Amino acid sequence: MDFPYNNSYYRILDEGIFNIISKVHISFEFFPPKIQSIENSKFLSSINRLSVFRPDFISITCTSNSNLNDLTYRTVHKLQNMLNINISPHITYINSTDHEIKRLAKNYWDIGIRNIVALRGDFSEQGSNRIVYASDLVSLLKEVADFEIAVAAYPEVHPESNNSQLDLINLKRKIDAGANKAITQFFFNINNYLRFRDRCASIGIYANIIPGILPILDFKQLKRFASMTNVCIPKWIRNFFDNLDPNDVYTTQMIGLAISVNMINQLYIAGVRHFHFYTLNKSDIIYSLCHMLNSSRK
Repeated sequence: MDFPYNNSYYRILDEGIFNIISKVHISFEFFPPKIQSIENSKFLSSINRLSVFRPDFISITCTSNSNLNDLTYRTVHKLQNMLNINISPHITYINSTDHEIKRLAKNYWDIGIRNIVALRGDFSEQGSNRIVYASDLVSLLKEVADFEIAVAAYPEVHPESNNSQLDLINLKRKIDAGANKAITQFFFNINNYLRFRDRCASIGIYANIIPGILPILDFKQLKRFASMTNVCIPKWIRNFFDNLDPNDVYTTQMIGLAISVNMINQLYIAGVRHFHFYTLNKSDIIYSLCHMLNSSRK
């Protein structure tokens, strides 16, 4: 690991790094279950379990498939009526018309949704695949209502971007269009995130750049995610999983938990005060992690 361990690192350990949840903001991401009823689902149980940590918001994903966008809306609508938590639905722009986006945004506003995660979306084999940008989506949403909007950021560059500078300029367009904050793609190299945060400030991006944390639950699955998203898995992490039985779920998750704790520790030292957790709809490791951060709080 190349993060500089200094006196502040050891001082925070002495003071109790596992008492920071009262000093930071957290949020969780879930994807909607592909079932008609969520009332007695594991999905809802996971959300209820994690809600004890009082997240700023819970985001619900969608894809560029219009049917799944409808599923997101139905899920959010039900959760809004069942939970006392800010729900932040994802909205994707690809394969939707401006009229459809405005209608969806108005529907969200009318049921009390005030937070949106605005994404361009992934190109698909079906649909128009018209040339659209997330910055245009942000502007469109702001025309409907004064949403609190989060957008995506990529410390290790978007897979479709030609270079890091163009990627950064694209993020600034989204912020300038009215986005209030950015949530990063998951990462494991702390220095990459810190350099990215500095580069954002250098071109006038002062919005909060929230690190997305993905605890490792399945290393084979993680490698697949990383190959699709241009994320580097450092050699020191790969070494942990060398010669480990891929079916050894318990050991994998314990290693993943330790890695996440170490990352949060380093990011906290560097001034980060908001963490967004990609749950993959599984609460056990996220709960353990948040409980550790909360363990000294009475």
